[in-house]
Amino acid sequence: MATLRIASTSLRRLAASGPLRSLTSTPLPRFAAPITAARGIATTPTKRQTPASSSAPADQKVSSSIRLTEIKDGPVAPEIDLGEELATDWSRSFSGLSQEPFAKEVADVLLQPLDPGDVEIKPDGIIYLPEIKYRRILNRAFGPGGWGLAPRGETQISEKPTGGGMVTREYALVCHGRLVSVARGEQDYFDEFGIPTAMEACKSNAMMRCCKDLGVASELWDPRFIKKWKKENASELFGEHVITKKKKKLWVRKGESLEYPYQVSKFGS
Repeated sequence: MATLRIASTSLRRLAASGPLRSLTSTPLPRFAAPITAARGIATTPTKRQTPASSSAPADQKVSSSIRLTEIKDGPVAPEIDLGEELATDWSRSFSGLSQEPFAKEVADVLLQPLDPGDVEIKPDGIIYLPEIKYRRILNRAFGPGGWGLAPRGETQISEKPTGGGMVTREYALVCHGRLVSVARGEQDYFDEFGIPTAMEACKSNAMMRCCKDLGVASELWDPRFIKKWKKENASELFGEHVITKKKKKLWVRKGESLEYPYQVSKFGS
């Protein structure tokens, strides 16, 4: 009975103090405070990069996706006087250009008709003369050491975002101390480890282009010679890729077969 009296007394005191408040009347926060704020870490959301508008010019898209690197390997002008002949800066000089014709015996070697047996053909039908044969012609005409290729600037490397790229550089062909021609060579590469080889091939490509001004292998740019050479020395075959089974027309020299990964296929099969 004493316990009941104490309980009833407590209830009367609570009622006299005012209406009872619900324990759940204060709403709980929907989300707890960020833990990162207590740790001193910025909670500002990172803005998403907005893709470039499709209405941008095509050339602008291409230029933004290709990175151009220039190797600082250009020629350095001598700081001391080595004499007029040795001090010629072939990176800028045009000394001897069109000064006079070369001797007849030199011209006869340079303008000698092209031997059809020396010509090669690429699978896409382009005929060419291997670069080593250009060097042999120059050596016969001017003698070993009587000609050379002088760089006219730094090597430029254009890198593609998908890998690989192109190496370009401008060279001058100098023969017997005279500038003969200037041309820019180029060569593709597929990964960064192929850049040194591409730089050497770029030099050979520039030499080939310079030799056009000397009349070396000029038949390769003559449409009539090209058609006649293909008719007499080459065949166009249908090749099938041994893995993808795709078919395409490929050119080969007569008597030669297609190289891997292609094999001869019948048209329409």
